[in-house]
Formats: sequence, structure tokens, C-alpha cells
Amino acid sequence: MQTPQISKAKRQQLNEHYMLRAIALAKKGEYTTSPNPAVGCVLVKDGEVIGEGWHQKAGEGHAEVNALKQAGDKAKDATAFVTLEPCSHFGRTPPCAKGLITAGVKHVVIGMQDPNPLVSGRGITMLENAGITTEVAVLESAAKGLNPGFIKLMSTDKPLVRCKMASSLDGKTAMANGESKWITGKEARQDVQRYRAKSCAIISGADTVIIDNAKLNVRYNELGFIANDLKETDVRQPVRVIIDSQNRLTPTLALFDQKSPIILVRTKLENGQQWPHFVKQIQVKERSGKADLTDLISKLAELGLNTLWVESGARLAGAFLAQALVDELVLYQAPKLMGENSQGLFDIEQLTHLQDAIQLSIEDVRMIGADIKITATVNK
Repeated sequence: MQTPQISKAKRQQLNEHYMLRAIALAKKGEYTTSPNPAVGCVLVKDGEVIGEGWHQKAGEGHAEVNALKQAGDKAKDATAFVTLEPCSHFGRTPPCAKGLITAGVKHVVIGMQDPNPLVSGRGITMLENAGITTEVAVLESAAKGLNPGFIKLMSTDKPLVRCKMASSLDGKTAMANGESKWITGKEARQDVQRYRAKSCAIISGADTVIIDNAKLNVRYNELGFIANDLKETDVRQPVRVIIDSQNRLTPTLALFDQKSPIILVRTKLENGQQWPHFVKQIQVKERSGKADLTDLISKLAELGLNTLWVESGARLAGAFLAQALVDELVLYQAPKLMGENSQGLFDIEQLTHLQDAIQLSIEDVRMIGADIKITATVNK
């Protein structure tokens, strides 16, 4: 690919062709790698793919390592196509830039520069200092779309916050007596499971856990089509973050049947209850008698949780929106009318004038089964 006979246009075409393959490989890890980024790598030599790989799970081999393993000795003088700049530092695994150098790769095409301050440009410099040529920002927008939470945390020290709600067409989330199962259909609920699986943490409130006796875990049998590519043991359970300022939860709730990490959020720590080993309590500041959500988001960011999925009732969801903490709203609307006495969608206080209304930008509208799915970013 480095020969003069290949025109600039042809070279760009080939770069994009193999980068699209690397992006497709990266997507195979989007439900299992969190909080690490999903990354794909393709090794090409003499027009032939000789190795490919993707990052499958945090703490295991990175995409480049898996591709090099498949290529073996053929990797010498090959071109590597990687969706994210190869890392240059020792973490739980050795630096991938070093691995490419050792293998004798001669050219590396990179989708996007790593926003991680520990890497950001250093991997590229390491490659170039070893005599390896590089090209950066090939299909950059698509590469960035693989890991929005990782990019935001590394760039701003703040996680990506998505808020999910489900309602009838007249904006109701439950009947007056609290009945809400199920407003939306099977396909919408499967879509929610996929969002849960992609997230580092699910945030909810004590009301939701107590009223629904919710587990808030990823249910493998409801993942739909992606379950075809995953074993049940591959599915990573996100951290469940439950805001319980009044210490109302008890270990007998179904939430604690799933033995995966739980963080109980308090304004005052309590030591009377005996919690399972996978339960941790953290203390946040108090704001107007409730947990300070801004402080909570900061503490979760410090734990490296870069993609947060808020799945709660109208009051907590409204508080996240009112405090400008939501980046993306995911709303499922069922073709039902539930009447004015039913419970509303968002409980947002102190909005007295139309100019105070929270402004959204609609990014996508589609049908999910019989329901409408609206994805919107929150204008800040």
C-alpha cells in the first residue's frame, strides 16, 4: 500500500475499506469491554487480510494483540488498521504500540487519536520513532461513535449520561395505582437490555427498586439478536447505583439476588445493615434534603465509570434533567392512551415560563416493534 503506483484516491478507498472492517470488529466488543473502549484491528499484507482482532474484555488482550497473534510471523511489513490509537503505556496489559513495533509492522492507519491523557499522541510518536509510518483520522467520525462515554470521560472528566423513560403517547408512565408493566412491547424492552449491557453503570432510585422489586441487571435471554454472538458468561453486568438517602433498602430485595457490584448512595452512611460482599456504600453531599446528583456523577467518574444509564421514576429523571446532567434522552412511546389521572413522564420543578423549558435536539426517531423510539440530545 505504500508503493507509488497506488493513487491517492485508491489509497483512501483501501484505507476506508479496511477501517470499516476494523470498526465492525470493534462493535463485537461493545457489550463486553466496558469501561475499556471497544477497539478493532485488521492486519493487511499484499492485499490480503492476515490477522484481525478486537478487544473482548477489560483486562484481556487488546485488539492489536489479538490480530498479531492471528497473523504470527506474517505481520512483518504489514499494514495495521486500528480504530483507536495504539496505547503506549503499561496498564493491565503491555503497550500495543510496542507490540506492533516488535512484530515489524511497517505502516499503521488509525481511526482516531486516543483522548486518554496517558496515551494521546504518545502511541503515534512511539510508532514513528521506530520508523513506522502512520495515518490518523481515517473515518474518524465513525471511530468516535464507537466509544462516546470513554471519549467524554477522558476529554472532560465527566461521564456520558443517558436517561431512559417509557410512556404512553399521552406521556404517562404508570396508572394512578402504580401499575406500569408493561407499557412498551418486547422489542423495546430488548433494546433497553442492550443499552444496559453497553453501560458501565445503571442509576436508579430506592422508589423504583422497592415498588417494582427491580433487579436492574442485564438479562441474557432478553438481549435479542446480540445474544447470538455472546455466551451468557460473556455478558458483563453493569454496576447498579441506587440512590437511597433514607436508607430504606433491605438485603431481602430482588436487587441483591444478582451477585454483581452494587453501590448504595447515601447522604449519611449507615452501618446497621449487613450487606453482601458485592455491595458498597458511598456518601455524597446533600442538596435540598436529597442526594446531590452532581457530586454523585463526579464520584462515579472518579471510579472510571464512563457511560451511565439512568433508569428511574419521574422524580429522579426530572432531577437529572433539571440539573443539566443528562446528555442523551432515550424515550420509548407505546401506542396507548392512559388518561389524565395516570402518572406523568418527568417531575421537573421550577419551570414557570416557556423560556425555561428544557430544549432537546432530536437525533433519531424509529419504530421498535410497535413502539416509537426517540433519541434526543439535551441542549445545555
